[in-house]
Amino acid sequence: MALDPTLAAEIEASVAEGFADQVAHTQALVRFASLRGEEHACQDYVFDQFRARGYATERFAMDRDAIAAHPGGSKIDEAHHSDAPIVVCHHRPNTETGRSLILQAHVDVVPPGPLDLWTHRPFDPVIQGDWMYGRGAGDMKAGHAANLFALDALARLGLQPAAAVTVQSVVEEESTGNGALMTHLRGYRADAVLIPEPEDEKLVRANTGVLWFTVEVRGVPVHVREMGAGANAIDATYRVIGALRAVEARWNAEKASHPHFETEDHPINLNIGKIEGGDWASSVPAWCRIHCRVALYPGVTAAQAAAEIEAAVASFSRMDPFLANSPPRVVFNGFFAEGYVLEEGSEAEAVLGRAHERAIGAPLQSFMTAGYLDTRVHALYDRVPALCYGPTSQNIHGFDERVSLASVKRITTTMALFVAEWCGTERKAG
Repeated sequence: MALDPTLAAEIEASVAEGFADQVAHTQALVRFASLRGEEHACQDYVFDQFRARGYATERFAMDRDAIAAHPGGSKIDEAHHSDAPIVVCHHRPNTETGRSLILQAHVDVVPPGPLDLWTHRPFDPVIQGDWMYGRGAGDMKAGHAANLFALDALARLGLQPAAAVTVQSVVEEESTGNGALMTHLRGYRADAVLIPEPEDEKLVRANTGVLWFTVEVRGVPVHVREMGAGANAIDATYRVIGALRAVEARWNAEKASHPHFETEDHPINLNIGKIEGGDWASSVPAWCRIHCRVALYPGVTAAQAAAEIEAAVASFSRMDPFLANSPPRVVFNGFFAEGYVLEEGSEAEAVLGRAHERAIGAPLQSFMTAGYLDTRVHALYDRVPALCYGPTSQNIHGFDERVSLASVKRITTTMALFVAEWCGTERKAG
């Protein structure tokens, strides 16, 4: 049943009333330099904010053995995997009459890169016009705040969801997705999930899986005056990259077989994200290591894609005069995650569509995104509608990342309306 128009108008007004506080809260989140493995202070702040609102709040560590044993567990790099806690709060209604919901967001952010390329310091949430700048402002601390303030909008009206709502603040979204998987392993379930990633006020219809891996090549070091007698590991690595590009091209050529991807110019992207090697400018380098990321289509398992990567490197190496005797080593060290398709026709999507149209004034659009999303956990393993929908942002993972505050206000309104219709409402106790 569609939301009562009078209540909808009150919710819209309540979001607007609390928006200045929401902006300040978002700025507070951005000020935490919550890089991978350094999210503890930010999660402490989130814990305090949840508890201050009276929610039953908990923090817990990731069970690495349980993650490794699950088919959706990504590879754990012991040297880099975060040990920051997951923070979760629970709303429990007086009487359960509505449908349950998980609201989820991550606090981990990617490195800012060279600071001199930023207009403002990356963890200084400067506001200029409609834009809030800062690393993580868009991806996804604005959405993290929206989860909480959508519920606050109901509370200001003396209302609360008439169903269980679990708000989850996770880490490792930018590198493994294991934080979200840990909430699944913890046993949290709901009738639907909403994750407000920066998606330009659209709903993600299909999402790629992602693999992270390294390739290490060993060379034969000699003095550069005798360069021909050695073997340059960096040069050899570039030849291996060529073989990986051939895999990328082949996978892109298969796009017509994958619904939602057939019209995309280049849905499968291989990124050589980091390269390191050698020890001395006047020595032929004895080693080189590249850190790579590649996407895969929904329906392709991570194991299948990984096997193709390994086979391609091995096949190329057998034909290379040097690499045939010194084959590269491929190690999967992070994302080992599969993609998903959000099937059309769910009631959760219909409710979000009605909320969006009221808040935005236009029908809800959907699209494919070729990056990792934590919604894969809930879509693949909970088998519930997993909705990824959030604000307009620019330069996420780049310099001068920024989020549109007007868009944040609109999507928070959508989310509050969605919660009210999906979960139903009841008077707050006391």
